[in-house]
Amino acid sequence: MTTKDTTTKEVKEKAATKAPKAVKAVARYIEAVGRRKTSTARVRITESPKESVVVNDKDVPTYFPTADLQNIIAEAIEKSKVAGKFAITVKVLGGGIHSQAEAIRHGISRALVTFDEETRKRLKKLGFLKRDPRMKERRKFGLKKARKAPQWSKR
Repeated sequence: MTTKDTTTKEVKEKAATKAPKAVKAVARYIEAVGRRKTSTARVRITESPKESVVVNDKDVPTYFPTADLQNIIAEAIEKSKVAGKFAITVKVLGGGIHSQAEAIRHGISRALVTFDEETRKRLKKLGFLKRDPRMKERRKFGLKKARKAPQWSKR
């Protein structure tokens, strides 16, 4: 054996005798994307004994001031009958506040179906799994809006 072989062998033996590093327990989460109009919501659900919903690092009543918008988000959780089981974090971009709420509901529904397939029938019947494709129509040349024409004048 050469000196190079012995040093490599010694390094391997030292590495084998080292204590293994402590492994962190990483929380398992399920991620899903929800969309509505031009809004996109990235939703992560994590199993937790305490239910919480955080949207763009704010709690729901702060981000969505009206009860109507808060109910839209809570619908998917209540109807799937898994209330109080998950901590939900959401990053939402684009669109208006109402379409953001519906995008979040779509994302939460998709994540819950990934977690438990039995909720699929219930959520599909309510229409929470279908992406609402309606978007604003583009403006056409010569018109004021998508279809509104300027006032017609005979002369």
